[in-house]
Amino acid sequence: MAPTPEHLLAAEEALAAANEVLPIFEKFVPGEDRPQKALQALAAWTNGEMSVSEVRRAAFDAHEAARNTDNLAARYAARACGQAASVAHVASHLPHVHRYAEKARAEVKRKH
Repeated sequence: MAPTPEHLLAAEEALAAANEVLPIFEKFVPGEDRPQKALQALAAWTNGEMSVSEVRRAAFDAHEAARNTDNLAARYAARACGQAASVAHVASHLPHVHRYAEKARAEVKRKH
């Protein structure tokens, strides 16, 4: 079954919000691409190129990347990416994307 227009809008919003903080993760954890792959998977899903189960796997991988870093800003940014990919499964993950993105930005500001 195809996603509803509302579900696709939620996915696009989640993708935009997570893409804003992805550079935070990449700055502190260079070479780790699981959060980026999660966002690429979500984008592919919005285009009908990937299944929900594939995107969910990418979301889990982004959360694993979050667990593997000690840098709090990077962890929050990776969580934002994982939650964004999770929107493919359930649109109600969208608020979590915004929450983690804000936490990532706040942590960067706190450190500087």
